[in-house]
Amino acid sequence: MANHTSSTLPHSFPDLDVHPFSRLTKQIDTDICFIYLSVDVRAPSSFNLPYRDVEIQTSDKVTLKCFLVQYKRPRGTVVMFHGNGMDHSDLLYHARHYYWFRLNVLTVSYRGYGESGGIPSEKGLQRDAQAALEYLLHDPLLSQLPIIIYGLSLGGAVAIDVTSRNPDKIAALILENTFTSIPDIVRGWPIIGPFSFACTQRWNSASKLAKIPPNLPILFCSGRRDTVVPPSHMDRLWSIAQDRGRRQGSTEVERERGADVWVPPDRDSFERYANGGHVDTCVCPGYWSGVEQFITKCLSLRT
Repeated sequence: MANHTSSTLPHSFPDLDVHPFSRLTKQIDTDICFIYLSVDVRAPSSFNLPYRDVEIQTSDKVTLKCFLVQYKRPRGTVVMFHGNGMDHSDLLYHARHYYWFRLNVLTVSYRGYGESGGIPSEKGLQRDAQAALEYLLHDPLLSQLPIIIYGLSLGGAVAIDVTSRNPDKIAALILENTFTSIPDIVRGWPIIGPFSFACTQRWNSASKLAKIPPNLPILFCSGRRDTVVPPSHMDRLWSIAQDRGRRQGSTEVERERGADVWVPPDRDSFERYANGGHVDTCVCPGYWSGVEQFITKCLSLRT
């Protein structure tokens, strides 16, 4: 695990054409209900990124309008899932860095968000993520490249879900400031906490994360000043991830008889950013160097 500290966060973004969070004047990410902003979706060209518009059809016939940023000779493709109260163009700042790392980027616009059709729901977003993955897998060129899944906040829950369902198709998973479950978030709220059982959106990431094979690398990026999702959620997910693959109920007698000895995951990484908030952890010192090192290591394991 690593800690990244700095006395202050930068107050400006001199290397950006557009401030990455200029439209998120108030990040509303309770995730009890879906909150999607009625704003114009920016194009990747605003970040000088080459791209094409992509329409993805889901299994229940919803059309998702996404962006595919394409590098000329890519090392892989990153699929990006955004948070609640955002749209997929709010991750273009991230996308530009991944592009600099010689990667394609598919930014996924959930149903009911951005310019995509449909109405959001937990099951619906799960279908959206599966459709995005299958879009890459069915493309004759993109299917030949390693796929990395990224998710921020609610997008982290989407990312964990799709990875747990398709671990053999995914090279690595990157999670940023996400939660163990929606009821766990609500349980920490005053007054209404006891009514967490009534949440219609569950997003039980804790149980799904445990199903991801221990040899699939996971990077945890945790902003320790996150006031939306308490950092304790990322700490708990890390603990669960480090227990992946352990066979429940194994005994010393079984091990002495030659049963497989559990080996903890050794490809995961937990990065803590002392001054990182819910959506601005990506501007903390050391964030992108850590992401690049993780990706390079993951891709080298596949060669």
